[in-house]
Amino acid sequence: MKKIFTFVFTLSLLPNFAQIKEADIKPHLTYLASDKLKGRGTSSPEELLAANYIAAEFKKAGLTSFNKSYLKAFTYKKNTNPHDTATAGLQEKTANNVVGFLDNKAPYTIVIGAHYDHLGLGHDHNSLDANPEGKIHNGADDNASGTSGVIALANYFSKNKIQEPFNFLFICFSGEELGLLGSKKWCDNPDIELSKINYMLNMDMIGRLNDSTKKMIVYGVGTAPVFVPLIDSIQTTLSIRKDSSGVGPSDQTSFYLKDIPVLHFFTGQHSDYHKPSDDADKINYAGEAQVLNYMIALIEKTYRYPKLTFLKTRTPDTGKASFKVTMGVMPDYTFEGQGMRIDGVTDGKPAHKAGVEKGDVVKKLGGEEVKDVMSYMKILSTFKKDDTTTVEVLRNGETKVFSITF
Repeated sequence: MKKIFTFVFTLSLLPNFAQIKEADIKPHLTYLASDKLKGRGTSSPEELLAANYIAAEFKKAGLTSFNKSYLKAFTYKKNTNPHDTATAGLQEKTANNVVGFLDNKAPYTIVIGAHYDHLGLGHDHNSLDANPEGKIHNGADDNASGTSGVIALANYFSKNKIQEPFNFLFICFSGEELGLLGSKKWCDNPDIELSKINYMLNMDMIGRLNDSTKKMIVYGVGTAPVFVPLIDSIQTTLSIRKDSSGVGPSDQTSFYLKDIPVLHFFTGQHSDYHKPSDDADKINYAGEAQVLNYMIALIEKTYRYPKLTFLKTRTPDTGKASFKVTMGVMPDYTFEGQGMRIDGVTDGKPAHKAGVEKGDVVKKLGGEEVKDVMSYMKILSTFKKDDTTTVEVLRNGETKVFSITF
């Protein structure tokens, strides 16, 4: 247990931020993303193995548990027969969040989280592989990278010598791939009062930092007034792209909707996303260590503030509800040019059949200008199955036009 602090903190007292190393990440990530865990599908026996592994690591780090267990079970209903739309097809399932607390006897708590579930054996129809059934989706980047980051940060903050002015709550969520289930359930039944949470940091896919661009996206910077100036004040070789919205397709959203400031860290999409090829040998471990040390620097810069003020932000309009078709491409969310750069093309999908390739920059779809990912999604939502249109791309400086049928 750490000493009770006094709220006197200056940045000049803080150490240099080069604390977490590759060796603090790799053993956890390689185990969680191993074939032994069969993709950590929600409610699977192998996901429980992962949960117990994380719980053991929390115990080693000296974190305390609630109600004598690091595992916090929740139930949800799942349609086990995709062809049965009636309620008779619903079955109640049980999964577990993993929760550990570092009690510094402080009035407020920082939550650090990531989801540890993935797609299992590809049975839930959310894989981007052409024939996913029965294939192990190891989910090394998505999201063994974030989970190993939670474990590494738990070890750092429990073993350093700083008398932090906040407690820390470390949570690894289940059911994220099925719709943020674990984080929603925890926020509806929290282990501490939500009013006592200072802010929440989420990690989802932080393992594929590009060594050339060093680009990392930080979402949620508009959810507290101090986030942008603090982010801008950190000296780093990372190229930070900031997004203000607190709402996004990961677990920080559940906390934002409870009026809690949030940040979400993400090193970018790639062609292995939601495919069996998302394996541990493709992880940039040194890059992930750099991301985690950046997070430490940011966290410790917030020590000068007693509690952050929550701000509501814009809600992105993705048009997802109206999608009737897909091109079968993976956007490069870190691309900052005009248009939408393609980071991956799924075999057998309309874009692949039309001749679109990874690296192409979509400039027009159906004659409409594509300015970015959001405008692409809005245009895509206007098409229906069996429609044929054109897609204009820029490839190595040359404009190409393809006919595409959905």
